[in-house]
Amino acid sequence: MTYLEVGRRRVFAGALDWPGWCRGDRSEDGALQALAAYGPRYAAAIGPAARGRHTPTDVSALEVVERVEGNATTDFGAPAIETASDARPLDEDELERQATLLRACWAALDAAAEAAASAVLRKGPRGGGRELDAIVSHVLEADNAYLARLGGRYRNAADGDLAAERDDLREAILQVLRSRARGEPPARTPRSGKLWAPRYFVRRSAWHSLDHAWEIEDRATAPS
Repeated sequence: MTYLEVGRRRVFAGALDWPGWCRGDRSEDGALQALAAYGPRYAAAIGPAARGRHTPTDVSALEVVERVEGNATTDFGAPAIETASDARPLDEDELERQATLLRACWAALDAAAEAAASAVLRKGPRGGGRELDAIVSHVLEADNAYLARLGGRYRNAADGDLAAERDDLREAILQVLRSRARGEPPARTPRSGKLWAPRYFVRRSAWHSLDHAWEIEDRATAPS
């Protein structure tokens, strides 16, 4: 099942049941074509978590079941709108599947960063000017902000150890996801007063990690 998030200048096409598989373009057709084109790359990125997934070979295999109106964040370059499908409850099996997919997207980012540790990241439109450490820190900061929108809170106690902070934050995220899926009240409420649905949180975090993993892969060149 595919959805479209349609902004004024940018459109995202995403798979509702496969977090992280989401691509954007300037038009609906372009976004759907990009989604189909990235199907094999997505399957490779999530590895064993892709079990049971059919990889479409063209756009005709994508069934669009929902359309939502985008906003300024959509046009900036991030999928920002919850869908009606995101309100579906998560039973234990589906929660574990979603958590497995989220962990797989996190792992893909970690692997890309490790592989590029001695590489040079090309400058230019694909990735802008961030260096590798800045990309990794950016994703970590974003996940911390996303956790607040889920109703959780994480305070860094890792004494500057980025890997330890990353692991602690991810464990906090998984704990809050399980709590929200069970219907327990959140520990805190965002300033906006609106909590993200657990399914949307997973889609947003998975997309962000995988998008930057692919950015790193696409920009990395062997050191001169």
